[in-house]
Parts: sequence; C-alpha cells; structure tokens
Amino acid sequence: MPRIEERSQIPGSDHWSWPEGTHRVLRQVLSRREIKSPSEMNLSLSGLRPVGEFQALDKGVDLMIHHKDSRITIVGDFDADGATSTALMVICLRSFGFSDVSFFIPDRFELGYGLTTELVDQLRIKKPGLIVTVDNGVTSVAGVATARKLGIDVLVTDHHLPGAELPVANVIVNPNLVGNTFLGKNLAGVGVAFYLLAALGRRLGISSVIPDLLDLVALGTIADLVKLDHSNRILIDQGLARVRAGRCRPGILALCEVANIPYRNVTGTTLAYQIAPRLNAAGRLDDMAIGVRCLLTDSPKEALSLANQLNTFNQDRRALESKMRAEALEIMDTETSVSVGELSPILCLLRDDWHEGVVGLVASKIKDRYHRPAFAFAPTESGLLKGSGRSIAGFHLRDALVTIDAQHPGLISRFGGHAMAAGLTLDPNGYSVFREAVKSLGEESLGPEDFDEKILTDGFLPGSDITVEVASLLHAIGPWGQGFSEPLFEGLFVLIGQRVLSDKHLKMTVKINRNENPLDAIAFNFSPGNWQMGDSLHFVYRLDVNNYYSSPRVQLIVEYIQPSKSSIM
Repeated sequence: MPRIEERSQIPGSDHWSWPEGTHRVLRQVLSRREIKSPSEMNLSLSGLRPVGEFQALDKGVDLMIHHKDSRITIVGDFDADGATSTALMVICLRSFGFSDVSFFIPDRFELGYGLTTELVDQLRIKKPGLIVTVDNGVTSVAGVATARKLGIDVLVTDHHLPGAELPVANVIVNPNLVGNTFLGKNLAGVGVAFYLLAALGRRLGISSVIPDLLDLVALGTIADLVKLDHSNRILIDQGLARVRAGRCRPGILALCEVANIPYRNVTGTTLAYQIAPRLNAAGRLDDMAIGVRCLLTDSPKEALSLANQLNTFNQDRRALESKMRAEALEIMDTETSVSVGELSPILCLLRDDWHEGVVGLVASKIKDRYHRPAFAFAPTESGLLKGSGRSIAGFHLRDALVTIDAQHPGLISRFGGHAMAAGLTLDPNGYSVFREAVKSLGEESLGPEDFDEKILTDGFLPGSDITVEVASLLHAIGPWGQGFSEPLFEGLFVLIGQRVLSDKHLKMTVKINRNENPLDAIAFNFSPGNWQMGDSLHFVYRLDVNNYYSSPRVQLIVEYIQPSKSSIM
C-alpha cells in the first residue's frame, strides 16, 4: 500500500513576494515546486534564457551558413522529439533560404539509433555536404568518423548525456557537454534545435519564422518527458497557445482531429498522452518518416491522410502493448513466488516473441507495478537483444550502463539514455551476465526505503476551494509534467453514489461533509472496493473541470482510494 505524504515547502518560500491577488491554493502549490520565485508564473517568451548565453551556437551557425548552398541532410531520431526536431530544422532552413535540405530518419530495426556507420553508407549516395543530427549524435563516434573520412561535415545537435569519447564532429551543440556553462540543461532535442535556429535566424536578420513553429517545440518537449524547468514550461505554454488558436502546423491539427480532441481544448496532458503516442507509434512499428511528413506538409488534406496512417499505427501499438504487458505480468507471476519486498532490486524480462519497438512501454509498466527499475528485452532481426529500461528515483540508468560496460567490456554493443530511461543492445549469450551485473548494482545503491511507493500530495483543500475557479487557476499555471508535477490533493469524502462506466471506470458522487453539496468524482481503470454508501473514503485527487454539462462543474480525478477509519460529520 503506498504511503501518502504531504510535500515539503521550499525553504524561504514563506517570505516570497507574491503578485497581488494570488489565490491561496496557488501559493500552496507553487511553494512546494522547484521554482525560484513566483516570477516563474510568467510564461512569456521574454522569460527564456537568452540565445547569447549558449556559447556553442555561434560555431554551429558559422558551419550552417558555410553550407547554405550545399546539400544538407537532417538525421533525426524515431520518437516524437526526433520527429519534431527534424521537421523544425527542415522548415526553418528552407524558410531561411537554404537551397537543398532533406531529412532521413533511420529504420530503428535495420539501422538502430543515431548516426551509425551503416546510415552514413546509405547517405553517401546523396553526397551531402553537411549532415545535421537532431536529438541524437553525441554518442555516434564511429558514424561521425566515417562521415568525416568521406569529406562530409557533421553538425551534432543533441541533448543526451555524452559518453567517455566525443565524436569528431565539426561542431557539437549540446548543453550537457562537460564544461558547457549554458544553464538550459533540461532542453529536449527540439529545444536545442530551437535555440540553434533562433541564433541562425538572428544572424541572418530573420526573426519571424521561429516563433510560429513553437507548436512543434511544445510537442517534442513535453513528449520527451524532460524536466519542466521555467524555460521548458515557457516553450510548451507558448506552443500550446498557438495550437489552441489554430495557428499551428496542419499536421498537429490533423493529429488532434484523429484523436477526437478539439484543438481549442488541447493541454499539455493531451499533447503528451494523446498526440505524441500517435506520432511515436510510427517509430515503434513502422517508419517515422511518415510522422515527419505529417508535420512538414502545408496541405491539410495530406496532413489528415498521414495522421490517419499514424492513428492506425497507434491502434496496432496499443493492442501489441496490451498483449506484451499482460505477458510481462504473467512472467512476474510465474517466475516469482516471493513477496514484492523480496524481489530483485532491478527487474529484467525477456521473451523471444516480443516486439523490440514496444519493450520500453513494457518496462515502464513493470516499473510502475513493482516500484523498482525494470528492463524489458526483445530479439532483433539481426539476432541481438534490444533492451529498454525505466527507473525510479535513486537509480541512474545510464550511469549504471556505463559502469557495466566498464566492468564487462564488449558485453553491451550499444547504449544510451538518461537517469530515468535508457536503451541498449546485447548479444543473447550476454543476457544472464547483464541481469546479474545490473542486479548487483541495484543491491549496492538501492535499499528497502527506495522501493516504498510514496504518493506526494499538496495537502488538504477546504470545500470552499474545490471549485471550477480553483481548478481553472491551476490549469492556467501549467503546463505540468516531469519535474513540475500536477497538483495532487488529499481529503476525506463521504460516498453517496457509485457506478461503473465502460466496464472499467468508477464514477462516484461524494460529499466533503454531510452538509456540503455533492461533488462528481471519477477514478479511471478502477473497480469498486469493499465499501458501502455512506462510508468515509480517503482520496488522492486532481481538480478538473467537467464541461459536459450546460455549465462547467468541478470534478475530482481520483488517483488513489483507501477506506478511512475517520468519520465525517
């Protein structure tokens, strides 16, 4: 059973100078977030870190201008960050007057991740003068070296953590390089591309193109689950404003349409969990080039056709993911006869019939279920094993892979990632060695307290604050996401009615006390528990606005329920 804890306030936040009229619930929430002051409530573009602070941009701009009349190939990654980065780079360079700009997204099943030697061999036929990587490249040592030997210049733009050896690119633009003083360390790949293109536009005296493409920046940033510091929240908020106004790429409008989301109602949550998965599905199951073309086209008709293809991929992905998740849970049930507390600190699962494009989603499910880091593996057509890991606080996945690679040279063919998510390839004969090695690292760095699932809340709200007004205020100061979590509140409620919707969602009517007006509440994918009408329930919930009725009504989105021994008067 998770432990419910109230978030601590930021030291010194009780002395902050709040803007006049700031609602007490906003103070309650923001004083518990990683912000420096209430000024970070301002999400205007003027709050972005200046382009001039990112020193590496100048060399990147010089290289691009040198190749303005050359053949340039943009090499992207096969996720939403990579697709939006690619589209952003292609659209801007063409708008800036670059004469010959194309893109290439590697097939993850044939060429793997990044600028590989095999990919360069394919590109050499087109004879590019410059290759620009987006959302990849900082670990592509062999591929970059091959390109340079062929006389092709390489500009790497990336946000991933570098390895021990940097590629011999002409220029590397990455805020996470050792020694880089730019404070925008949390930018997604599309954010790095945005900064480079902003610097290029400034050098060329063209300032009108970049702001109009913030919808792409917002989508890629929130999809990549990077930490939502002040700059990233600005990028997302500004992009969302353009989507809601209909001033965005036809492809994003089409993706909203196939997801049955009116573009005027798009939020950060819908971008992350409705739009991005449809874009990512192409990279997981087929060809992400379809996703890039959807974002590139200026034709609404073509965009809708491509979005429908992406929607079909997403339906296939969901069915495959559901099957693989069920099989993963079966593996845990059949292979594990101990309590959760006695499980291995790091979980590794493998099935010969799993799809390599979906193993990350399986690892995420297992991580959530057992609250410990998890890796899922599937065979590739080349005979290697493709693995994807997801982690919890306290265990840095990429650092763990670096350690294992040093301890067992040659065991891991390729790896990369972040603290919370990473990927790797192995020879099948090395799977058991890897499993034991990562288990040992987990035993060294993780203790029982790390496996105790905690739910952090922003405390209790009086009934007078459970209103449409407060829910709307909280929505307005988003976007919420990684590192800037959406507010969760807790409270005791009397159950006065419940029913099951669509065989899987628990719809309830509750009161905060017996004399208050009833409130709507819904718990998605939740079955009724052993409680009766009139019982007191302890909720952990989010505030939302239900616009289904003739006038908006506040609604509790319930994340966790447990019976309460306390009675409510």
